[in-house]
Amino acid sequence: MNSIADYRKMIKADLWEDWDALDRDQEKKIPRPPAQKPYPIDAPLIDLVAPEDLTLGHMPLIEVIRRRRSRRQYTADPLTLEELSFLLWATQGVSSYIRDGQTVLRTVPSAGARHPFETYLLVNRVEGLTPGLYRYLSLEHKICCLSTEGSLAERVHEASYEQYVLESALVFIWTAIPYRTEWRYSLLAHKMIAQDSGHICQNLYLACESIGAGTCAVGAYNQKMMDTILDVDGDEEFTFYLAPVGRIE
Repeated sequence: MNSIADYRKMIKADLWEDWDALDRDQEKKIPRPPAQKPYPIDAPLIDLVAPEDLTLGHMPLIEVIRRRRSRRQYTADPLTLEELSFLLWATQGVSSYIRDGQTVLRTVPSAGARHPFETYLLVNRVEGLTPGLYRYLSLEHKICCLSTEGSLAERVHEASYEQYVLESALVFIWTAIPYRTEWRYSLLAHKMIAQDSGHICQNLYLACESIGAGTCAVGAYNQKMMDTILDVDGDEEFTFYLAPVGRIE
């Protein structure tokens, strides 16, 4: 059984002292992992509102920060597709590419611009979308429909220990693909992945508040159940963080 001290090692910066000795795939000229995992070729694609066409999120930043809270109660009103487009862009949207055209800069920071997360969505109530499981394709700014199986919401609700899923309009479910960060940072990657998840979720909090919606970060869930729902292998990709979203009073 590992001790608390063993787990604390991951969030320390001691390994930077051994940077030159780390076995790093980037230094070995191994090709970088792709910035986005493939999606099923038969998955229906849905266009989102382009970032330059968004009309939301104009509340002054100081007011958004002042209002920011974990919101656990939501109305029965749906979100619009534009609101969903805004929230996705605010958390994982692409702003530009640099250098060789493979390094992606997004609306959130990430160590070495590695961006190890994929965004899945359990949609309960979004205008124009059939309830189901979707994934955000950030490079295309589209979503793809993975499943409209009727028991998805109940399964996610159970897997998240019944935390606000059924009441929400949708649930952001982020998975980590750790090799994207490990490729550059080796054993240092896992501290950075944890830090990067905070960047994404805080942007979701602020974006929600700016449009009259709310969210609550959820870190407690059944790992195997969530990975099974998302059809990820639990090793090279696994559930990392959840956040129900809904309109608030």
